Amino acid sequence: MRSQPRVCARIGALALLISFEIPAHGQFIMKPPTPGDPITPMPSDVAILESSNSRTEIPCTVTPRKPELAFDLRFHSGYESTVPLKELAGSGEVLTLVFRVFPEGEPSQASYFVQHFQVPPIADDAKGDALLQGMFDIGEGSYHVDWLMRDRTERICSSNWDVDAALTPKDKPVTLFISPNQITQTSPEPFINDTPGRPTPPSEDNLNVKLLVNFAPQNSLSAALKRSDTDALVSILKAIQRDPRIGHLSLVAFNIGEDRVVYRQETAEQIDFPALGKALDNVKLGTVNVLKLGQKHSDTDFLESLIQQEIGNTSHHPDAVIFAGPKAILDADVPQDDLRRIGDIECPVFYMNFNLNPQAVPWKDSISHAIRAFKGTEYTISRPRDLWTSTTEMVSRIVRQKRDRALSSANPSAAGGR
Repeated sequence: MRSQPRVCARIGALALLISFEIPAHGQFIMKPPTPGDPITPMPSDVAILESSNSRTEIPCTVTPRKPELAFDLRFHSGYESTVPLKELAGSGEVLTLVFRVFPEGEPSQASYFVQHFQVPPIADDAKGDALLQGMFDIGEGSYHVDWLMRDRTERICSSNWDVDAALTPKDKPVTLFISPNQITQTSPEPFINDTPGRPTPPSEDNLNVKLLVNFAPQNSLSAALKRSDTDALVSILKAIQRDPRIGHLSLVAFNIGEDRVVYRQETAEQIDFPALGKALDNVKLGTVNVLKLGQKHSDTDFLESLIQQEIGNTSHHPDAVIFAGPKAILDADVPQDDLRRIGDIECPVFYMNFNLNPQAVPWKDSISHAIRAFKGTEYTISRPRDLWTSTTEMVSRIVRQKRDRALSSANPSAAGGR
């Protein structure tokens, strides 16, 4: 269900118009045996990286990747390198890539990365190029990259370049999840527990929220959840979890297409992302349960039942209920009268709608229609800054409404007079 790690290499046989991946042992950032000690790469590699001269004993071409701000609110940069297939002819070839990244003018602060690629057997008359890719994450700032590739016979290709990571004027208010001049490796998958611990918020702002997430593809016709789909939805969860005013969360991950809850986590301080990722491996899009064939509007019935169970059941009294997911266009919406029978709920309801192309699908979906019964608020998440802006505003509204409810409970006569 989840795609391969972002660090990969592909060989394209141009004559056949096909491509396949070179098995890679991944990319990792070099760390000293003891924290605080200096990094000790091979002296020969250091000499090449520190040289300003490019080498082309392996005739490769290196194209830097311009830093891009992603939904995880980090800049992703990297490179693409091509090598003629005839240079890799034979069997058993191994390519080693070493590169270092450091803030401009500060080589002592360099981070070193290493990749190993096992090249499959290649015929001597093979046409086309091999494509190798690597990525790293950076905060705002200017950086220098020194890069080299070597094969088993110690042939070298080397290059160097500069990159600038800067927020656009519209993105300036966004607080990134990576510090200026910070360099780190790109996560091979989204389902890792990488959210730092939060400071304990004041008791009145210690929020407890319930998250209801529809893990479905952006393209409703897709037969699989793509990495881009899960990246954005997990980023929404992590953005909420990172807010220092959030004290506890509960999570219900569901898929309307399958009419089932995929994963449930009761109230806790952190989301168990590895467990969530493992559960999502069992999502089987593109298949239809035989029992559903005779049920008209089974997806609508599922959504109604989910709302009644998770919003109508107020036994643990969350401070807010937050839906998230892509557009869920169903043949029939949940009847408003059915939802109104749930009655008034004490907490606000929100919907963070992940929609990469709102102009193409401008109309409201079935979840948006459903939260109208609870006077819910909808946010459209199309760009990284939408995620930051929406999360910040939403949590502030939850805090204000929680304080207002507490004031009303403490002084009901004053509340009634307003």
